[in-house]
Amino acid sequence: MKVRIKKYTRQITFVLTDIAFVYLAIFIGLFCRFEGDIPVNYQRMAVIHGFYISVIFIILFFLFGLYHSLWEYAGLREIFRVGGACVLGTFIVVIIGILAHERLPFSVSAIACLALILLVGGVRILYRVTRRISRGRYGILHQKKLGRKRAMIVGAGDAGSVIIREMLSNPEVKSIPVVVVDDDRKKQGRRIHGIKIEGGSDKIPEIVKKYNVFEIIFAILSTDKENKKRILKICSQTRCDLKMMSSVSKLLDYTNISDSIRAVKVEDLLGRDEVDLNVVSIAKYLNGKTVIITGGGGSIGSEIARQVIKFYPKKMVILDIYENNVFRLLNELRGKYGKDVEVDVVIASIRDIERLENIFLLYKPDVVFHAAAHKHVPLMETNPEEAVKNNVLGTLNTAQMASKYNVKRFVLISTDKAVNPTSIMGATKRIAEMIVQSMNKHSKTEFMAVRFGNVLGSDGSVIPLFQKQIEAGGPVTVTHPDIKRYFMTISEAAQLVIQAGAMAKGGEVFVLDMGEMVKIIDLAKDLIKLSGLTPDEDIKIEITGLRPGDKMFEELTYDKESIKKTQYNNIYREKSSDILYKEVMMNVELLIKNMKNPEKLREILVKVVPNYTYKRENVSKVDNLEK
Repeated sequence: MKVRIKKYTRQITFVLTDIAFVYLAIFIGLFCRFEGDIPVNYQRMAVIHGFYISVIFIILFFLFGLYHSLWEYAGLREIFRVGGACVLGTFIVVIIGILAHERLPFSVSAIACLALILLVGGVRILYRVTRRISRGRYGILHQKKLGRKRAMIVGAGDAGSVIIREMLSNPEVKSIPVVVVDDDRKKQGRRIHGIKIEGGSDKIPEIVKKYNVFEIIFAILSTDKENKKRILKICSQTRCDLKMMSSVSKLLDYTNISDSIRAVKVEDLLGRDEVDLNVVSIAKYLNGKTVIITGGGGSIGSEIARQVIKFYPKKMVILDIYENNVFRLLNELRGKYGKDVEVDVVIASIRDIERLENIFLLYKPDVVFHAAAHKHVPLMETNPEEAVKNNVLGTLNTAQMASKYNVKRFVLISTDKAVNPTSIMGATKRIAEMIVQSMNKHSKTEFMAVRFGNVLGSDGSVIPLFQKQIEAGGPVTVTHPDIKRYFMTISEAAQLVIQAGAMAKGGEVFVLDMGEMVKIIDLAKDLIKLSGLTPDEDIKIEITGLRPGDKMFEELTYDKESIKKTQYNNIYREKSSDILYKEVMMNVELLIKNMKNPEKLREILVKVVPNYTYKRENVSKVDNLEK
């Protein structure tokens, strides 16, 4: 109620002021026309006709929205409105005077119009200036009282301009711009909304010190990934809070600055491009179909579910043994798509083939994304039986049910650890690949696998671990100073998986382009810097040594010559190898027979998985294990 009264009081004040300005403008016109000696009849005419002239102008000012604008944000658009209303009002008054045969001289009307524009527009600009003096960047004591952070804006383009104007005008924003950085030398030394453009991005660290900056906001929306990565790396060298602008459209109404700015994430430093999906090819195999996603509550499975549902399948079934994650995912998907897509959750284990058969019989799926797996390398080294049960037998069970119930397409989610594996997890995932490749020749189902590396932020990845360690004050633990890994974002991986699914003809292993490998220690340092801290000063980095099954670096294919480009830049097709179904099944049976003997399981894996190296000197020969 108080806000509404304040609003009406402001409008009434402007109306009364504008009436006074109409009278004043008329007398200014008369004064200029008659050089101060205004005839009595014109004085009388101005007083008498001033009332209806004022009414005309006030009505026009309302129609032009002058009493509804937020004048503390006034700019050229509002001044043009003032000019348009005054010119139109003057024209109407002149026409009425001609028709009534009683009017002021044309020169008086023209001068009065100009004077009215200056008076009405001037008082509103003055209002804006005084508001900004009291609330904006000129109100130093007010800014200190609010405790606003001193911010640097990187980018003096359209996005930077919008965000600076909003920050200056809105005291609710917790930051205040004090300097701008831009690599365009033509802009350097100039000002944007009164804030100086000090220099280029290479000068960021010294400009931060010079202006005592506490926060950096990256406001460049149109730049290539390498330049963005370069600038963000420079920004991360400072101890400032680092944020970036994600959308300029949300700021156009000056109300959603918090929605358009987010903290910089480590994936921003990787410079990954957005995936350009062929929605037509994807829609052909997903739209109107029944889709089952195993391991649907995991980080990869849940993101595949979020991407698949955008193509409006007839029904989506999320299968997982752990109910908490899928419960949250179910609520999320039903909240967004509940009216358009039927989403069911099935709590089940892929190890239970009878339960799986009931599920496939009930839903009769068209497409299966198989993401269920044990993936923690050190844990599987000490629990090989569980790795075999889940990654090998679970995959075999799911694939057999897909074949039996004529699933059109089966997509296995694989890993770079399946290539030249040194771990139980990697070896079992390679056998999972061999199962789907071998089954393709004996089934109407199109079986395929998609292989990629580490996913940022997934369950068990180093990013959440590092973040928790930083929050606890360190140390951040890294296994080896030279260890490297491939990384991509969860959404990128899921999108490329469903794109690869559209390309399947059966038997393929698709390999995703992971870009360049990243040193884990560099990743740790970047995360520490993004937290506004200094590596090895504020947060120690501790080298713990390689864990059982760890590799110094991962590989995406056995032979680089064996992969070929597809029509999509980020997806490669590995040359199919002849894998006999009978041989694979014999090896699986061998694993089942020796399930209770961890040592023999390792020995069998050495025999059946190409290039699997089990680092233990006393590995016995396996030539006669079948006996």
